[in-house]
Amino acid sequence: MHLRAFLLSALRSATSGGRRYHLWMGGLTVIMLAGGYAYLEQANHGLVVTGMNDHVSWGLYISNLAFLVGLAAAAVILVLPAYILKDVDFSQAVLIAEGVAVSALVMCLAFVMANSPGWPWKWWRLAPGVGLLNWPDSMLAWDVILLNGYLVLNLAIPFYILYSHYVGREPLKRKYVPFIYVSVFWAVSIHLVTAFLFSGLTARPFWNSALLGPRFLASAFTAGPAFMILLLGFIRSNSEYPISDSAISKLATVTAVAAQVNLVMLLSELIFEFFTPTHHNISARYLFFGLGEHDALVPWIRTGIALNVTATITLMIHPLRKNPRVLMWACAALFLGIWVEKGIGLVIPGFIPSPLGEIVEYAPTWVELWVTAGIWAMGMFVLTVLVRVALPIELGVLRSPHLEDSQPYRVVRPRSTRTRYPDVRPVRKR
Repeated sequence: MHLRAFLLSALRSATSGGRRYHLWMGGLTVIMLAGGYAYLEQANHGLVVTGMNDHVSWGLYISNLAFLVGLAAAAVILVLPAYILKDVDFSQAVLIAEGVAVSALVMCLAFVMANSPGWPWKWWRLAPGVGLLNWPDSMLAWDVILLNGYLVLNLAIPFYILYSHYVGREPLKRKYVPFIYVSVFWAVSIHLVTAFLFSGLTARPFWNSALLGPRFLASAFTAGPAFMILLLGFIRSNSEYPISDSAISKLATVTAVAAQVNLVMLLSELIFEFFTPTHHNISARYLFFGLGEHDALVPWIRTGIALNVTATITLMIHPLRKNPRVLMWACAALFLGIWVEKGIGLVIPGFIPSPLGEIVEYAPTWVELWVTAGIWAMGMFVLTVLVRVALPIELGVLRSPHLEDSQPYRVVRPRSTRTRYPDVRPVRKR
């Protein structure tokens, strides 16, 4: 009975809102439909309609996968201090971080499927247990299994906590804390395995680096908290959910430190590639300087590094980092810079030149662009729904209609939530 009421209440909360909310969700729906049409074109004609070819077999889809795995893993930055170290400031935002992880994982799996040829009914081949994953020999099989497992963990833990709050009881730690410990190690593993997926390809010297795994983690702990700061700032300015200045300040500090570590690792890679140049650093030369007339990625990587360096220096200056507007700008620049460096700047150069020495440049087609936009819109749609459901429950606005006044767990509703959540049942104050 309670579960049915919880699901119906969540559905009402996700489908109710003001004009801006419906315009936002409607816009995301239109982009998803456009992406679905582009995917039908790809399914009908195969990957030949994309910019990928026999030389560059991974393009925009896998580039986004490499980036989004880090965004999903970065939830551990809030999960670890909130649940294990009992940090009160981070506990206010940990459910939102897990929502970000869920949406990022949905996009990761969608990009894996988009990169696979054929119609959607062939997706079962990627399903753990029933698919043809070639496990344990295939590193991609490890990656898909870990992504699915991490998705289940980030769905189950918040669901139990929110459901407990909905029915008016305190969640039992023995039922969810052990899974939190598992999720912490799982978050690191999904990123390292993705890095091993690249570094294990011996025919691609651009990825043959023992530093690739740590670089993945450093960039994840940079872009993830940067996105969380942007999201928490938006939530704080558009809802009554309590996000303290201390929580954002701590996240900003974590972001600043991780951004510096990321730049140090990038500098180490550059010194390794160019201080003693060999035939194996041709891919790096193509990325940063171009090879003759072939320089399509040079503007991208230089822009990405410029954004990273500028944002990192900004976050290192305490007065600038404590300025909310400057902080938001720096986090947005850092997020975009990491997306360029870790996505396009990592995946595409690994295929140029080919093992036979041929230089075939890659450029995404309209099909890839719209499929990518549709998947990102789907991720933002999922994130919006999760946040829309979680906030009123945590505020005490959305409660079970069967809740007894004698039950111990109660949250007092803020005054202005009547206007922000008009379609949900308020809790009577004690």
